[in-house]
Amino acid sequence: MNAFLVENGGIIMGILGVAVAVIASGIGSAIGVGRAGEAASGVIIEEPEKFGRSLVLQLLPGTQGLYGFVIGLLTMILRLDVDMTFQQGLYIFFASLPIGLVGLWSALAQSKAAVAGINILAKNEAHQTKGIIYSVMVETYAILAFVISLMAILVFYID
Repeated sequence: MNAFLVENGGIIMGILGVAVAVIASGIGSAIGVGRAGEAASGVIIEEPEKFGRSLVLQLLPGTQGLYGFVIGLLTMILRLDVDMTFQQGLYIFFASLPIGLVGLWSALAQSKAAVAGINILAKNEAHQTKGIIYSVMVETYAILAFVISLMAILVFYID
């Protein structure tokens, strides 16, 4: 077993990094989109014409999962190699952490803001844009984490 880890430690750590980026951000987005979808469903029961407007807010927490997916896909295409060293695999693992962890937490936080925005839509449709702005502000941190993970994967790779 020890020889297996020594020989394959790099690729194992790299794959773990891909898993962290995709799974953590995907879980956050799935929960977030679900929460916002529940709130939106309550609104469109009474006012089905608000479906399109509520859909915008419902989809926002889903972007973090997309960011994690992009990092995972780019890592698999550009960086994973069965002959990579343990140091290279560890680098990929740590480069994937920003989008994995921030993606998870920001999607959960964004879902709360999106639900609040859906409540604004339900009570005063004219102010719905304010709810979108509140939700998009949370997105900023997911974008920052995505950029850091992207730069780490594409630019600062250890040879």
